[in-house]
Amino acid sequence: MAHQTESGTSSDQQSTVSVIPGGEVSGVIQPPGSKSLTNRALICGALARGTTKLTGALVSEDTEVMLDSLSKLGIQATVSDAGTTVELSGRPQNLSQEATQDDVVRDTNGDPIELYIANSGTSVRFLTAALSAMGGNYRLSGLPRMHERPIGDLAQAIDEGIDGSITTESENRCPPVLIRSNGWKNQSLQVAGNVSSQYLSGLMMAAPLVAKTQENAGSDSASDTIRIQVTGELVSRPYVEMTASVMRSFGAEVEISDGDINQDLTVEVTMSGYNGIPYAIEPDASAASYFWAAAAITGGSVEVVGLTPSAMQGDVGFCNVLQQMGCTLEVGPNSMTISGRAKNGIDVDMNHISDTVQTLAVVALFAEGPTRIRGVAHNRFKETDRIGDLACELRKLGACVTEHEDGLTIEANTTTLHGNTLDTYQDHRMAMSLSLAGLRLPDVQIRNPSCTAKTYPGFFADLEQLIGRSHHWRSNARLTQ
Repeated sequence: MAHQTESGTSSDQQSTVSVIPGGEVSGVIQPPGSKSLTNRALICGALARGTTKLTGALVSEDTEVMLDSLSKLGIQATVSDAGTTVELSGRPQNLSQEATQDDVVRDTNGDPIELYIANSGTSVRFLTAALSAMGGNYRLSGLPRMHERPIGDLAQAIDEGIDGSITTESENRCPPVLIRSNGWKNQSLQVAGNVSSQYLSGLMMAAPLVAKTQENAGSDSASDTIRIQVTGELVSRPYVEMTASVMRSFGAEVEISDGDINQDLTVEVTMSGYNGIPYAIEPDASAASYFWAAAAITGGSVEVVGLTPSAMQGDVGFCNVLQQMGCTLEVGPNSMTISGRAKNGIDVDMNHISDTVQTLAVVALFAEGPTRIRGVAHNRFKETDRIGDLACELRKLGACVTEHEDGLTIEANTTTLHGNTLDTYQDHRMAMSLSLAGLRLPDVQIRNPSCTAKTYPGFFADLEQLIGRSHHWRSNARLTQ
């Protein structure tokens, strides 16, 4: 399923970039700030009491979409240091968490505030939950692909607790999302966990923003806690732990309890709001995976600065997967270095680090024996089908790929691999990961490289600096000659 026509000019869609082969890749690099942490901190900081100053923030389409939506809600943001520092003055009075029941009631009959969220999954899910909890009238829409990405489980969870209504306007319970809310009236919610952990993260971050009233606390109850129960499997658990950590930094009280055989995971959050703070954002571990992979593919050595195994982002676990394939991991006081080639294929469950599946798939092309990736069925519902579409593109390079419901098996012979022109499906991670094949194979052309702007606008420039040679760019004019 191709989505290349969703955004950008026709010239962007037809342009390509080729990473030029050239031996071992060795060097030191620090990726930009984490997208996951930036958008979580933007939600907590923008809706906090007082002032928040974020440093090391990511500058990308996803974070700009979030900032634009917050500005339409009346949040004041001052951006400096080329966008990496963001000062948030706290939410306006009409979004105050300290509210009486009369204050909570919003005008839900007028025109909604229109929020455009492009193809940012974090933005649509986090804002949907937060705005439903605070109350008001909103409509969230985006690119055509966003209107194919499910949000029904989150909408259902909110619908059971909202004083008002939440409606999805596309088929299969997908955005646009229309919210008409007077806040949440229930303190107990349930949400499915098998499609996206962002549903749970959104509800968690929304919970402190609920105004405690007689309606939701009960006339004879002093409880000030929202209880969220996850039904079924929870995918990408480390991202939920990350959410809890960010919330606690902003003063929220969060408790996560693992269920036993007869009980699902539950989260309890106190309705106490957030406090503005200075907050430093880690480099992006998902982005770091591409540079660690460059070392594993070529047999070089790449040190990523600003990340250690104790980072909040679970994707640092990608290094442990590379270790299983024969690479060496060295941990410094403020860095992680991968050295040596990934020699052997492995069988690995990547449920907890699913954003690095495409990266590992390209590494697997150059390893001996098959690599079986499991536990990532939810990857089909990302910016594109990151199982089916990934398999399609790897086959174009000469790999033997078997697609499974929950992942794929990759087996390749380096003597039969070859270059080809690869599609990105308007998916930033497809573009960044597939480009790494060019470190070993000549003439691997990546269509629409500008789609990396979603989370990492400077990716190709940073990769070029690391490998010490220029990429080969082809313009639309040359392609159509």
